[in-house]
Amino acid sequence: MSDDPLSFDPELAPRVHSQTYAERPVIDGVALRSLDRFVDDGGSFLEIARLEAGVVQDNQDFAVRQINYSVLEPGTIKAFHLHKHQSEFWFVPPESRLLVGLLDARGESSTPRTTMRFVLGDGQARMLFIPRGVAHGVANLWRSPAPMFYLTNRQFTPEPDECDELRLPWDTLGAAFWKRERN
Repeated sequence: MSDDPLSFDPELAPRVHSQTYAERPVIDGVALRSLDRFVDDGGSFLEIARLEAGVVQDNQDFAVRQINYSVLEPGTIKAFHLHKHQSEFWFVPPESRLLVGLLDARGESSTPRTTMRFVLGDGQARMLFIPRGVAHGVANLWRSPAPMFYLTNRQFTPEPDECDELRLPWDTLGAAFWKRERN
């Protein structure tokens, strides 16, 4: 191993850079919790949530009012939406994968405009908590349909005076936010 300085091709040198391994910012109140998955030669078992009288054991402020199941086809982007009142728990099975995007849109937050971008599923068993006021979206950048389950603490209603389903444009953070990283 040599400690002699290495020079790069003059045409490539300006494009050479280091990848960052620094911790990524976290939005206040967002929680990504690993779940225990028990695997044996007959399959696997995964406990997603424990409820007591409809209240999620790890989050006493969250009473489940609705459980939803969604499948995203390849190439689908569902973003961004947010809620004034509703919080959510998301789960993507380990056999699938979806890209999640979050944006702190809360005016009184300690992490305003902070973004998070990560994959749920992809061999990992994790549960994501999204507090009210955090804009959220999901994209399926891969070749297979991908399911997700989510629990909400409010029931959906389309009634204009009661609807808590608010929107931001899908490209609020730029179209590149939802593309696969190539590095």
